[in-house]
Amino acid sequence: MAQKIHQFYAIAFEENFSLRQIVPAFPEARVSPLELYVPIPPDGGLYIFPFGAAVLVDVPADKRDGEMARLRALMPKLTTQVIREDYSVREDPDSSVGITSGMLTVDQLTRPRASIVALIVAQSAAMEYYERIVETMFTRTARFIEELERRGTVPFRIRPLHRFIGEAITTRTEVLAVLHLLDKPDATWEDPAMDRIYDDLRAEFDLADRYEAMAAKIAGIQQSLELLLDVGRDRRLILLEAVVVLLIVLEVVLGVLQLGVLHFHLI
Repeated sequence: MAQKIHQFYAIAFEENFSLRQIVPAFPEARVSPLELYVPIPPDGGLYIFPFGAAVLVDVPADKRDGEMARLRALMPKLTTQVIREDYSVREDPDSSVGITSGMLTVDQLTRPRASIVALIVAQSAAMEYYERIVETMFTRTARFIEELERRGTVPFRIRPLHRFIGEAITTRTEVLAVLHLLDKPDATWEDPAMDRIYDDLRAEFDLADRYEAMAAKIAGIQQSLELLLDVGRDRRLILLEAVVVLLIVLEVVLGVLQLGVLHFHLI
């Protein structure tokens, strides 16, 4: 068999998927806990993952939109803002498994091996989506910090900070849920080559380091926002104490005035 180049084309959506709800749109699909696989003649396939990513394998560009249209027909509110990523795999029966010049080479691309490649490419696309969200949050946090540096305090309205902290926590939870799938699939234990493919591709896409960097940035965002929230609370407490002191002084002044009036009447 001659060499063959296989094309993997990933699309990451904002929404997560329920594979059971997607099955009606793809009656020919094969479903497992980790993915939904749809064979596309003559030699292609579609992988759909629950973390909101789909990967088309060896599907011509003019047919990709048609396959995605089936998914959008089932989920009409599916976001149009997506992350796209592609990757090529060379199949050469005379070569061993490994990555050369950024391209994975395999002696045979079986369906289970293609599934591993699709999973890693899908995770990379999903990772980029979350990286963009985290970068936006980091920029917004920097604006709050700059305001604190300039004014030495924060606005009295701290509800926006509450909402922003909630967004940071939600984003981190979603990231952990998606990256949990970085755990090595059970199928890799059955094929040493699949285990090599998984490790090599994860290193090629730098998924572990990207995840750690993103998690650290999210933690830094949360710490900064919690500091801002503490400053806002302290300012409110100071204001509350000032109001209490003012009320006490007012009460004392009124008491003194009442005593003066009473003394005047007695005279």
